[in-house]
Amino acid sequence: MVPRQLYKIVETILAESPVTAIIGPRQCGKTTLARQFIKKDGTVHFFDLENPADQFALEDPIFALEQYQDELVIIDEAQRMPELFPAIRVLVDQKRKPGRFMLLGSSSPDLRRQSAESLAGRIITLELTPFLLSEINSSKDNLDKLWVKGGFPPSFLADDASTSLQWRIHYLRDVVERDLGLLGFNLPPERMWRFMQMLAHNHGQLWNKAQLARSLDIGATTASRYLDAIQQTLLVRRLQPFHKNLGKRLIKSPKVYIRDAGLLHALLGIKNRQQLLGHPVKGTSWEILVIEQLASCLPLGWELGFWRTSGGSEIDLLLISGGQVKIAIEIKAGLTPRPDRGFYEGCKNLNPAEEWIIYPGKRIIPFNKGKTLALPVMDAMNRLMEQN
Repeated sequence: MVPRQLYKIVETILAESPVTAIIGPRQCGKTTLARQFIKKDGTVHFFDLENPADQFALEDPIFALEQYQDELVIIDEAQRMPELFPAIRVLVDQKRKPGRFMLLGSSSPDLRRQSAESLAGRIITLELTPFLLSEINSSKDNLDKLWVKGGFPPSFLADDASTSLQWRIHYLRDVVERDLGLLGFNLPPERMWRFMQMLAHNHGQLWNKAQLARSLDIGATTASRYLDAIQQTLLVRRLQPFHKNLGKRLIKSPKVYIRDAGLLHALLGIKNRQQLLGHPVKGTSWEILVIEQLASCLPLGWELGFWRTSGGSEIDLLLISGGQVKIAIEIKAGLTPRPDRGFYEGCKNLNPAEEWIIYPGKRIIPFNKGKTLALPVMDAMNRLMEQN
């Protein structure tokens, strides 16, 4: 059992909120996390809406659930039963107390929409990601393993590289052939698979729907619809550009990433670390690993962004609060993390409070008379968590 960073947060929220929702991609560990609360307290009741028997048991949700007024009820894949949400609102309003319901879901937009419509003011939503570096031993070997295999538990914990890769390929096939249909997207599976591969080949690049549309022989509107569909599975991140009126010609398109580096490598046929280090995607693959690790420990109210001008000034990642850039970050996949000229130009324009370069090394290295620091990933995460 790998201890999850979110466990203590969930424990705190259960003591404060009537309804706690945990969202995350399928197979990232939501059910395993929730079952830890069952082991802790035998009065917890668990329903899995992928199980027909549990679906049948909740056909009349108010009648089925009102008997558990003083006990935690966990409902997995809650978004599959929209009528559940108004029923939970009624039950919570009848007896409002912390820790009544825990809802798990793999479809973030559906769960968020249903929660906003029916459970406003009664629910707090948390996101569980695949494994984080802070949850495993952060040794160099484990960092490399997390980078190559990704953080999904069955992939990361697989006995060998071949088993891990096979699991990731089957997982992606299930997403394309099964999950998107369950989300209401009736998309041709083979075309969607090609779309995913195209995203992988353009990973970390500016979103160009016209280019992808031409490659797949579909319309630009259809390409955007495909991206919206796959984003609902929580497997894709759109990183938005930061705009500030500085008289610069700024890039306004988002960058699109496959959020788990292991899934990215599976789509590209990268089998091991040696192949990854010789592949053109190495830099942007390391980039998304870093982005997802930092996103997991952002202080409350902070946002992610990037900066790029048409003249070539660029900052890979910005951490933003209240419209101000708190930290500007260059992400380097090599062990000689010297910042690029475009990074310094961007920092001169944006005047961030801190300047970081994040790289896969072990030492903290100062640049620019100590104003810029090269940091290992775990050091950067710790510095962010200290600001919470």
